Amino acid sequence: MNRILKTGLITTGAWLLAVMPRMLGRPERMPGVYYAHRGLHRNGTDAPENTMPAFKLAVEAGYGIELDVQLTKDGQVVVVHDFDLKRACGIEKNVDDFTYEELCSMPVFGSREMIPLLTDVLKLVDGKVPLIIEIKYKGKADILCGRVDAILSQYKGRYCIESFHPQVLLWYRKNRPEICRGQLSMNYHRDGSRKAIWYYIPRHLLCNFLTAPDFIAYDCKAKRAVSKNICRLLFGCPSVAWTVKSREELEACRIYYDYFIFEGFLPKQAEKQNQRRTEAE
Repeated sequence: MNRILKTGLITTGAWLLAVMPRMLGRPERMPGVYYAHRGLHRNGTDAPENTMPAFKLAVEAGYGIELDVQLTKDGQVVVVHDFDLKRACGIEKNVDDFTYEELCSMPVFGSREMIPLLTDVLKLVDGKVPLIIEIKYKGKADILCGRVDAILSQYKGRYCIESFHPQVLLWYRKNRPEICRGQLSMNYHRDGSRKAIWYYIPRHLLCNFLTAPDFIAYDCKAKRAVSKNICRLLFGCPSVAWTVKSREELEACRIYYDYFIFEGFLPKQAEKQNQRRTEAE
């Protein structure tokens, strides 16, 4: 065999093994197709992102919900995206610099709403719509994942977890293999600011052989990402698009993904508009 061809076959085989998701014992796929990003929110209103009113609106509209969780200083699991509070509260400190009680005195995005506890969000949703829960990893996976799981294990509704950090998926693979888990990723080199070699590993899903994800959640702008598409088309691993922000983006990425995390428009209304236009033609 030609030496170059042999090397190419070995490299391709190693790559396929590296990006392979879970193949056996996969949990049931998540229901629904559309998930409201941080709730059906609009910052600057009385329903900003990751707040109770935003989640209530998503439930009433029948959309699944994507939300973010992390720990406070006193170990409470709260629903908030950024590690720091600058964007949400205008405070130059991190979420885990404060106890939950202290956070309750800090309104978010100029509203009257506060950062909620995960337990309160789960009571509101009460299994009415499915949840995609992003675990914001900042070290100490045993503590973070253990506390999140202790809460979710009491919840009767449908949910899955996802994270950018493989350590979270490793914890779930070891401790809660029956829970649907997803690897978040993106093209880290799109803007040219991240050139370190280790960014190629998550970009190309090269930790999948360790974490064995059940789905891949990928930036909707990178719809032709090779490893993501190999996982979907060759290995039958569902793809989740984030974050779709218009009807045009939805249509552009629809054939490349199975689920869609959206904000800024209503996908069901967009589908109805497309149907009416098709019928008129």
